Amino acid sequence: MDLSGRNWELLADMNRKEAAGLHRVGRSGGYREGMPEMSAGDFQNLLAFRTSLRRFLHWSQTQARAVGLTPAQHQLLVAIKGHPGNQAPTISDLAEYLLLRHHSVVELVDRAANVGVVARSRDAEDGRLTRVMLTPDGEARLSRLGPAHLDELRNLAPVLDQLVSEWAAHTEQDASSGPG
Repeated sequence: MDLSGRNWELLADMNRKEAAGLHRVGRSGGYREGMPEMSAGDFQNLLAFRTSLRRFLHWSQTQARAVGLTPAQHQLLVAIKGHPGNQAPTISDLAEYLLLRHHSVVELVDRAANVGVVARSRDAEDGRLTRVMLTPDGEARLSRLGPAHLDELRNLAPVLDQLVSEWAAHTEQDASSGPG
């Protein structure tokens, strides 16, 4: 099984729950309620996932610095380029993608604009909104980073696939052995 379709949906759902605070351990009514204790294999999978993720992030940070970006600026550029729709993202959109507060994104955009990789403009319909777009320099730096990042993600995919598959199997097993 590859990391497409349902597995990515499960990961996205887990990410949404995490952002909403539903994965807090030890809270009644939280994510762990009704879940069996984790096995040694579960912890081994989590270790493999977390180690792979940390290696990817370290590698990514090194790559960003090699093209003159901070890791945060690189993440900002990816958020701008990956924003869906036909309009550039707003500061609020970027704050949501980066899991940062509005004022922190404003400061990040300020620094990125000073480097010349992003530009701001007022929204044509709502002047209260600021939209952020890549400059040609930002596009060029991001295009130097993108292909190598996709290759690295392909290396990480088997670990993610195993984790999600085992989590899904664990969940299905729990559902079939639950009250009925």
